[in-house]
Amino acid sequence: METKPSGSPTSLVDQFVMPGDEALDLSTMSNQTIKLGRSLRQDGDVLSVMKAGTFKFSKPNKYWVESSQKRYEPHAGDSVLGIVVDSKADNFLVDIKGPALAFLPVLAFEGGTRRNIPKFEAGTLIYVRVVKANPGMNPELSCTDASGKAAEFGQLKDGYMFESSTGLSRMLLSSPTCPVLDALGKKLSFEIAVGLNGRVWVNATSPSTVIVVANGIMNSEFKSGVQQRGMVEKLLQNLKLSSQSFSYTYMIPTSTFIGCLLLIHFLQLTNMKQNSLMFSLQLDN
Repeated sequence: METKPSGSPTSLVDQFVMPGDEALDLSTMSNQTIKLGRSLRQDGDVLSVMKAGTFKFSKPNKYWVESSQKRYEPHAGDSVLGIVVDSKADNFLVDIKGPALAFLPVLAFEGGTRRNIPKFEAGTLIYVRVVKANPGMNPELSCTDASGKAAEFGQLKDGYMFESSTGLSRMLLSSPTCPVLDALGKKLSFEIAVGLNGRVWVNATSPSTVIVVANGIMNSEFKSGVQQRGMVEKLLQNLKLSSQSFSYTYMIPTSTFIGCLLLIHFLQLTNMKQNSLMFSLQLDN
């Protein structure tokens, strides 16, 4: 069944669309500049959908299709988590979960010169921005924002990195703050970096906090806001119970502790006597 072009620019917003659907009729939107996002294509006066997902709009004039997938398709302006694979004279080779490795120029850092080139070993996790992403070419990255400042970009040390779908990453970066991060942030102190390529990095002073945050994020993708908050409450309760049981294990009265030491000493003496008796019996035989 052929889908007719939509007369109203907002009639399909937040609706599920399929490849081939005609999302917008540009002839009804004269004197307006439209910015096309991912998974949309202009065919004459019509915007056609290229991939199944949810049709989205953001002010003032951007339209795109939001879909969830494991493989990442690079787009200029995306903030991603990359893993350094190798280093060359002029570039670092970085894995960003795309169809090809990306190039990070050694000078693409704030105040970067030949004298202060960073040294990234293979396996180093970095937070970078996609600068160029042309079809058939390796994407180009940068560790600076649009104004040339380092901002939040650079190497991510310690912490825990896990992978997710691209849809979950976009949900975590949505505004206002998604319910799972809002609920976790009110109770726990942690750092987080989310890449649009489906990678998430979490760091905290306590390993148990990292585990709770990572579990909460990974299990939130297909839950509603109310369900996400309820899940976080359960995770925090389990964290509290586990920390209490851990502390109870070491809350032993002094008298009991001394008694345990005496018992251990007595058993050691008993074993020594038994061993000496067996040794004497063997000599007699």
